Amino acid sequence: MKKEAPVAETDAMKCRSCGAIERASEGYPCKGCGTFICVLCNLRGKIFCKECVAKGSVAETPAT
Repeated sequence: MKKEAPVAETDAMKCRSCGAIERASEGYPCKGCGTFICVLCNLRGKIFCKECVAKGSVAETPAT
């Protein structure tokens, strides 16, 4: 009988702002559409993904 390969589970996601692969549990949703934004981008003030910014309906960084 052939053994099945073990399932390799991962919680990695691609940041929709910078493109980095990070753990999904260490990120935030885009304020526009809900896609994954990594912690580093969030700390830099980026709260919208590239697609939302490209649409022009939101500013890249929030007004302070």
